[in-house]
Amino acid sequence: MTKLKQQNNDWFIYILRCADNTLYTGIAKDVEKRLEQHNKDDKAGAKYTRARRPVELVYFEVCESRSLAAKRECAIKKLSRLEKLALIG
Repeated sequence: MTKLKQQNNDWFIYILRCADNTLYTGIAKDVEKRLEQHNKDDKAGAKYTRARRPVELVYFEVCESRSLAAKRECAIKKLSRLEKLALIG
């Protein structure tokens, strides 16, 4: 993945591929920091990813606000696995 370039108010929607080949979708202001938390931090990392490490970033989108990011996250979470894989490319 390329280095993420962030504007001050940007939020990211991201998809992680876990060690067990499942997909995890989330939002964050700083995706690189969040990825590190998912992989190393037992308190800040999501419970789901803690048991499925290591995780890798396979997709992200930029949104202008937290609200838009949360709505897009919800839409992505409703997709089937095949639809998510097609989105990832």
